[in-house]
Amino acid sequence: MTAVRFLDTNILLYRISTDPNESEKRAIATELLKAKDLHLSVQVLQEFYVQATRNTREDRILHEEALLLIESWKRFPVQPVTLELMAAALRAKERWQLSYWDAAIIEAARRADCDTVLSEDLNHGQSYDGVRVLDPFH
Repeated sequence: MTAVRFLDTNILLYRISTDPNESEKRAIATELLKAKDLHLSVQVLQEFYVQATRNTREDRILHEEALLLIESWKRFPVQPVTLELMAAALRAKERWQLSYWDAAIIEAARRADCDTVLSEDLNHGQSYDGVRVLDPFH
């Protein structure tokens, strides 16, 4: 079986960052997004849109730009948010003491048959019952 990786929202946000202090992370995110073994979730795309276009973000992008990026990222399989996913995330939240949103990322990855979540926000190297987190910026 081929390894399949799941992207957390922070990878997408670094892709659009214009902060000079984040130029290395932007380059890594740009390179990652060229891969073909990636999955996303509706949650990740929603979080990207909200964070990328918020008024308080210094390098925010316009609604139209965000829509174009989201359309381009739909080339990857996108895991839907379902009641079953939510229930699994609630159990994972309790089990591993995660935020609901982080637990939902882990469970969306599991449902997409991903063995790795690429994220800066979770514990690098930790496995959540077979879904391992890797920080690509580590």
